[in-house]
Amino acid sequence: MRTGAGGSIGSELCRQILQLSPSILILLESSEPSLYAAEQELRQQLPASVELVPVLGSAADPALVQRLFADHGVQTVFHAAAYKHVPLVESNPLAGLANNVNSTRVVCQAAVAAGVSELVLISTDKAVRPTNVMGASKRLAELVVQALALELSHGAEGAAQPRTRVAMVRFGNVLGSSGSVVPLFSKQIAAGGPITLTHPEIIRCFMTIPEAAQLVLQAATLA
Repeated sequence: MRTGAGGSIGSELCRQILQLSPSILILLESSEPSLYAAEQELRQQLPASVELVPVLGSAADPALVQRLFADHGVQTVFHAAAYKHVPLVESNPLAGLANNVNSTRVVCQAAVAAGVSELVLISTDKAVRPTNVMGASKRLAELVVQALALELSHGAEGAAQPRTRVAMVRFGNVLGSSGSVVPLFSKQIAAGGPITLTHPEIIRCFMTIPEAAQLVLQAATLA
């Protein structure tokens, strides 16, 4: 199951998951246009053996998430549903906290209750010593997952391994993703400039969208 399935990284992750031929791939997305676009593209490359289930809804909806886990026997969850644009979240802090933190709590609780095998949180380098609301909300989401991992490890003492394995990955700048500087620069150049820079000597390191998706799958395996 993939939350935030309509995003630039989410849709690429779904493409790579399809190559692994899962029996079912659930796309959970709150944006109707994003979900429609992702579904249409994925159906063009869908193997005959894979069932694709597009779900329009929020990862912060406990009843919906619990029903999806129960009805489809979900084994692996990639949780990427989040508000990530720094200025917008700074202007709407309660919405950012509600979506980024609460959806993580809901998904974690439902995953453990349903006995999901793996849960991977997709976070950001902005969670390191955060200086804005978006980064702080993602750090809180990480703490939710870390608390779950601690709880599972204590519950597994003297017993078999915990049923749910949890992992997290932090992305830096992903080249060409929604809200990244490259699409902004392209738009500014097409309009005749100027190009806006945070600082004339700023240095940014990038990974590509396929590399970012591979990192998520690798984290799920190594966990």
